[in-house]
Amino acid sequence: MPRQCPPDYENKFANFIRMCEETKAEGIKDVVVAAPWVIGDTEEEKQESLARLADAGLTLHIAAPKI
Repeated sequence: MPRQCPPDYENKFANFIRMCEETKAEGIKDVVVAAPWVIGDTEEEKQESLARLADAGLTLHIAAPKI
């Protein structure tokens, strides 16, 4: 059964989706985001983003906050 994408996910996270596609195409394996909210605001959005990263064979890194 295919997973169900959260409502409006593909519009809200178009840049993230594009980054996953481009990164995979370039053979890069690691992705760094500036903050956790980049992958989602809700649990469903976060799960979808993590699934897309996994599907692309990418490893996620979240930058440490400046204190």
